[in-house]
Amino acid sequence: MTHDRGDAPDLAGAQRAHWQQTYHAHPGMYGEQPSAPGRHAARVFAAAGARDVLELGAGHGRDALFLAREGFTVLATDFSPTGLEQLRAAAAEQGLTDRVTTAVHDVREPLPLPDASVDAVFAHMLLCMALSTEEIHALVAEVRRVLRPGGSFVYTVRHTGDAHYGAGTGHGDDIWENGGFAVHFFPRALVDALAEGWHLTEVHPFDEGELPRRLWRITQQTPR
Repeated sequence: MTHDRGDAPDLAGAQRAHWQQTYHAHPGMYGEQPSAPGRHAARVFAAAGARDVLELGAGHGRDALFLAREGFTVLATDFSPTGLEQLRAAAAEQGLTDRVTTAVHDVREPLPLPDASVDAVFAHMLLCMALSTEEIHALVAEVRRVLRPGGSFVYTVRHTGDAHYGAGTGHGDDIWENGGFAVHFFPRALVDALAEGWHLTEVHPFDEGELPRRLWRITQQTPR
């Protein structure tokens, strides 16, 4: 079944509620170990001399906490207050409160930061949430706005080669919903369009979790 994007506001609200309920029912659902993309991002950011990192869609914070342990100062954002509460509690337990701050934020809105204020941005499977192509372009423009010249952006997305693409409930614009989770599956053309005006250094394919999920890890920098 396929819908047009007329249901977008309802879908956004439903997804926010779904993630809130999921984090409440499954605290620390992704475990304490950082993701493989999070480890990659730490290496990229360190090599670039980054200090201040913004993580979008940080959830309960496994990658934000890892980045803080690696010596970065991290602002972790998510639209789920429940996930961020779990992140703050873990940061306190690990003695990282001086390196991690949090902000409830929906990426459909402008980022709550001034221009050229961070060295690096990380987003693991955030851009492939239930966002329209227009909203994704607006978000990447915001990422570029808050990055300093030469800043690094590492993000991951599920792509159209994934087994869930074309399955479940279609909402148009390459968004498909399975098991209550809506995903915008990326064609390669969208990755390239989002990199216009950036230095695109890598589009790395990898698998994660069950099925398995098929993803790309994209690394790009703003011009100096």
